[in-house]
Amino acid sequence: MSRRRRRVTRKNASATIISLVIVFVLGIIYLITGMDPSGILKTADTALPEVATLVNPPPAGATPSNLTVQPPVSGGWWEVYFTDPLNVKDSAQWQNSIEGRLIEKINAAKTSIHVASFEFDLTPVAEALIAAKQRGVDVRWVTDNEYGLEADLEPGHGQFAMLGQRGIEVRSDSRSALMHNKFWIFDGQTVWTGSTNVTVSGIFQQNNNVVVIHSSEVAAIYEREFTEMWEGQYGPKSSSTADQQSTVVNGTPVQVYFSAEDDVMNRIIPIVRGAQSSIRFLAFSFTDQALAQAMIDRAGTGVNAAGVFEKVGSETESAQLRALYCAKLPVRQDGNPRFLHDKLIIVDNRYVITGSFNFSENATESNDENVLIIDNPQIASLYMQEFERIWNIATEPNPATFSC
Repeated sequence: MSRRRRRVTRKNASATIISLVIVFVLGIIYLITGMDPSGILKTADTALPEVATLVNPPPAGATPSNLTVQPPVSGGWWEVYFTDPLNVKDSAQWQNSIEGRLIEKINAAKTSIHVASFEFDLTPVAEALIAAKQRGVDVRWVTDNEYGLEADLEPGHGQFAMLGQRGIEVRSDSRSALMHNKFWIFDGQTVWTGSTNVTVSGIFQQNNNVVVIHSSEVAAIYEREFTEMWEGQYGPKSSSTADQQSTVVNGTPVQVYFSAEDDVMNRIIPIVRGAQSSIRFLAFSFTDQALAQAMIDRAGTGVNAAGVFEKVGSETESAQLRALYCAKLPVRQDGNPRFLHDKLIIVDNRYVITGSFNFSENATESNDENVLIIDNPQIASLYMQEFERIWNIATEPNPATFSC
């Protein structure tokens, strides 16, 4: 932090000494208390920065389309990324996006890349996976039959076909429910997950998040789930190992759950019901009544609860926007002309609940989904900043739309 230096005249030596002593004493007070009784050390007023997915200052002459996306903070064993569809929206500039960060991890993989991801239409990612396969990396992918392999026949797709032609096997769930996961496991050491589909829309048009965990213990949990699906076990018939899916990484408790077998909603609701100060959420789909009621109940005790819904679908009969709005909780509808695609809850500025899991009956009872629960205030602070950014461009529900 810079300080203004008082100009010291040299009218006499004693005045100089007295001035220096005063500045020294005030400096000590400022360092210890943060207070400046005189005002002479005070710099220009500062405020917390607006949320940004790009925390490093842009180079001279940079424009929003060529800024490099970087994790706002890396804790060494974790990284967090957010899409920025207002500024990072040119898929031709993929090197400067979350796609570029994913490709860096593909290029760094030495032994294995195991993917469970719902959709796919990014040719540079396909090319990176093919290169990994050619250098001896075990590359395998589980996807959804309808939105994965069948969609691969549509215009603008064909990336799964590219993989197959180069010897990379892709399997699908072949059922009506969704294989809706979005997770990648690198070398049995690193997990990439969150709400982001590996698509142009997911990275360059929607609001999404990615969290990367560097932990062999967490990777082993995801590997078990990947193996289940690879061997054809999907949905509620899959075996649950929920009692083996919690660990501590560098002092941070981490829990991983998979639907439909792990009764995920009943893992989330107790955390919400235990909120002491705040609840924040960003929701693409929020139709679960029990979760909404838990938020309403906590708000009734003084907990500060608020959230943003994706606008599309939020005014339907099953959506919980009406219930929360009529209970006087501060709720808004997303301002992104595309989609708010996050599935995110932050509790007490410490718990982050994220993943592919929408707050819906299908996600709970039939789809294949994953949820990551992290108890870490530093990570939570980044997600809180992202919440504020999205909240600030969201809009209040139209009272005429709702009858309470």
